[in-house]
Amino acid sequence: MKSGSASRLGLRAEDRLLGEGRMKGYLQIYTGDGKGKTTAAIGLAVRAAGTGLKVYIAQFMKLGDYGEIATLKRLSDRITVEQFGTGRFIRGNPTPEDIAAARSGIERVREIFAGRGHQLVILDEANVAASCGLFSPAELLDVVQTRPEGVEVVLTGRQAAPELIARADLVTEMKAVKHYYQAGVAARLGIEK
Repeated sequence: MKSGSASRLGLRAEDRLLGEGRMKGYLQIYTGDGKGKTTAAIGLAVRAAGTGLKVYIAQFMKLGDYGEIATLKRLSDRITVEQFGTGRFIRGNPTPEDIAAARSGIERVREIFAGRGHQLVILDEANVAASCGLFSPAELLDVVQTRPEGVEVVLTGRQAAPELIARADLVTEMKAVKHYYQAGVAARLGIEK
């Protein structure tokens, strides 16, 4: 990280050591039935990139141009986004194509950890992918545990498995209190997609 940008932001020297093996990277989970899990993770990615950290985002179960993709492409020197989905909503049993896409994502995350080039790794919708059977919660936990010291990991999505929650250092549950979907409002471009 450029020390100039960190010092401009008022960061202490020990705060600038994330990813250098001197500071612990934590496991964060954003889950629950409320809106805002991916949005919170993208906000964290932008914050991290703004301080000079390299960010990798694996989007499971997604394929296509979501609103955040265009903006994150402008930050491609600091943030990399890859999608590992078929673009179909999974109802019931996943197809072999759904499983293959998710498994290629898990393998790609292993490669990212082995390369040691990123300080923040976000696995968007990984909790849902695990709950749908694209991979098991144990497989997800196994890949997370291969991360190098100093790499922060964020898992997003509804239905985070109890074993993942137990191992996490931070868990935020987004709770739906009221949502306009219930009044028939469809997903809106720039707000939900």
